[in-house]
Amino acid sequence: MGHSAAVWDYRAAIEIAKDWNGIDQVVLRSPHGPSAKVSLYGGQITSWRNEKGEELLFTSSKFGNCGSPELHGFARNKLWIIDDNPPPMPPNDSDGKTCVDLLLKPSEEDPKCWPYSFEYRLRVMLAADGGLTLISRVRNINGKPFNFSFAYHTYLLVSDISEVRIEGLETLDYLDNLRQRERFTEQGDAVTIESEMDRVYLRSPNVIAVLDHERKRTFVLRKEGLSDVVVWNPWEKRSKSMVDFGDEEYKQMLCVDAAAVEKPITLKPGEEWTGRLQLLVVPSSFCSEQFEL
Repeated sequence: MGHSAAVWDYRAAIEIAKDWNGIDQVVLRSPHGPSAKVSLYGGQITSWRNEKGEELLFTSSKFGNCGSPELHGFARNKLWIIDDNPPPMPPNDSDGKTCVDLLLKPSEEDPKCWPYSFEYRLRVMLAADGGLTLISRVRNINGKPFNFSFAYHTYLLVSDISEVRIEGLETLDYLDNLRQRERFTEQGDAVTIESEMDRVYLRSPNVIAVLDHERKRTFVLRKEGLSDVVVWNPWEKRSKSMVDFGDEEYKQMLCVDAAAVEKPITLKPGEEWTGRLQLLVVPSSFCSEQFEL
């Protein structure tokens, strides 16, 4: 096992292919079977599979209808490029991993929705054990400060939304987007989904666990540089009104999203912000207390 990883050609494990819309996507593979697909449209992770080939991320059957940029952010609706000469990162952020670096720069149309100059770099890394890591770096190359909010839009594929629980958010304050962003405090010992939910949990810990009881596995999310966690599921009524979502798909989807929402990130000219998200799947005998916070 260690020997096969040592001789694995990580560069050869990257492939450029076309998706169903004819848009370039990067396919990453690790030596023991896990894989990930990254679309250059929006820099979005469209697939993440474990060593058994099982899909771990939810993608709607109506994915092509991406919704309005006002809801999702304009970066999600732009074509990115592969950055062949990215700035250096610490060795542990790439060694032993299959990775790709993407770059988004301003276009002529951007001043309509974002009148600032910036560079947004995204590194996507797939580890030998199947762990997926996203590192985002936003640099202000504008002559004046700007601020922005940020979210990764992490949609997890679950067996049954009513059988899932989220650990790590208990006792936190949250903003309820279904109640005009009114502020509440989480009262449960874990978060469960029993109806439509759209919340922003504030000043959350850096490790969150999502337990899928039926599949006996746990998604572990580790984040850095992102203080909030968005939890969203549209449930039945809302799903039927959404153009980019199937009527029954809410049952297999849960968005648990590392984000910066309550307090936008501010960058002065020349400054750079870094955010990081690591996703890992482990047996459900683990719980959030077993991970270093």
